[in-house]
Amino acid sequence: MNPEKTTSHDTEQGEDGLSRRTLLRAAGTGAMALGGASLLAACSSGSSTPAAASATSAAGAATSGAAAATSGAAGATSGAAAATSATTAAPAVSGNLTLAYLGTAEQAKSWEFFFGEFSKKYPDVKLKSTAVPVDNWAAFFDKVSTQIAGGANYDLIQIATEGMQLFAGQGLLLPLDTYIARDKAEVSAFFSDESPALQKWNKDLDSPGGKTYYLASGFNTMCMWLNTDVLKKAGVDVPAPTWTWDDFLTMARTVKQKTGAFMYPATAEYFIGVMPWLTTNGASTLTADWSKATCNTPAAVEAATFARQLVKEGLSPAPGGSFDRFSLTVQGKMAGFGAGRWPIIQIRQANAVSKMTIVPWPQKTGNGSPVGWGSFGITKSTKNPEAAWALNKFYVSAAGMAATDHIGSTVTPSRESLAHSSPYTDNSPSGTNYLWDALKYATPVPSPLKGNLVQEAIEDIWGQILSGNVTPQKGMDQMQAKVSSYL
Repeated sequence: MNPEKTTSHDTEQGEDGLSRRTLLRAAGTGAMALGGASLLAACSSGSSTPAAASATSAAGAATSGAAAATSGAAGATSGAAAATSATTAAPAVSGNLTLAYLGTAEQAKSWEFFFGEFSKKYPDVKLKSTAVPVDNWAAFFDKVSTQIAGGANYDLIQIATEGMQLFAGQGLLLPLDTYIARDKAEVSAFFSDESPALQKWNKDLDSPGGKTYYLASGFNTMCMWLNTDVLKKAGVDVPAPTWTWDDFLTMARTVKQKTGAFMYPATAEYFIGVMPWLTTNGASTLTADWSKATCNTPAAVEAATFARQLVKEGLSPAPGGSFDRFSLTVQGKMAGFGAGRWPIIQIRQANAVSKMTIVPWPQKTGNGSPVGWGSFGITKSTKNPEAAWALNKFYVSAAGMAATDHIGSTVTPSRESLAHSSPYTDNSPSGTNYLWDALKYATPVPSPLKGNLVQEAIEDIWGQILSGNVTPQKGMDQMQAKVSSYL
């Protein structure tokens, strides 16, 4: 399936008490700011009672108490009414199903295999998927919002941690509790195998009103991917898991002197370039409950100062412009980069797996890493909630996760048994286990209700710090004020 392919789906219009203006105001942003608000507004125009609800009702389904939750100020019965009661068997699954996910051309191949396996299990479901080939979630939401504003109506949207509060908090998704209770026997294996940390974070941070909206299918933490050929050329060893910022700085200077290569690309990307340095110094952008900004603590300023030093000494490429960090590393022009699981497809295509190794992020006060997880949110405008739930179940099943790993999943499975076995571990760099191990000390990437604006502010100011346009102290003070204004 062509990753540029889009789906057309007549949007069923209905009463909705959440107006476009209300949603824009609640999201705290204009229509073009990271695309979040325009997406919210477009989603809200779907029917508040999906046509599929009547189909399930005809099958003997009773409206569940949890599914009868009202939507925001509207008080309209949500599409969750389509769920059958916990004592009723799941109805037959069929019909059309539309889905949007983040996927580059390379990643789309893995997804297509997964979709094919889903179709084998549910042959009566006609799945139409839209791959959005962008590099980050902000761009993904912007693209999808444009599609929805143009009339596309998705049953499922892939949502990462950065957008979970935004979607669930604004009442745009169906809660899954009734489905989970009904199909307990089918999903119990997932919950017993899922990382306890992910379960807790998902419950504490992304379950407004105590309802479940997401099943964490996979996650990413941050580690360092290093080219061992570059390290050998520089005469340095692969670092120990407990290496420090000082060790990193010494290695970077040696690599630069001996080989001329950069050590690592310092960037202003929130998850990739900001949070790893903060968390390894015991800092973060927000408190653990995401209620208060902590951007200008001494530890946070120290992290920003260190990142700036890497650029100032020429150990990192200068900020700005564009470059392919994966290609530069494979070519030996850079010793490594920071990432989770997502580079695996490019590294395999370059036949570079054997030369790469993964190690924990260098630490100042202790191990640290951000963590983010993903899921498919079922929209309230869905016309086929049973099929959407079926895909969610398959996505977190052992067979579903194995299918995403067949060509190369860009996340680490949330199920521990799969994260330590084939096919995930096949043809992977040494040290891949550290991506799972990082869950022991990881910090969920702070993503409050207005997380899109928070991320924009953090990346803008961190980029100015890296470029030397503002001192680390002044920049982090500005970040503190800006982020606080969005909470």
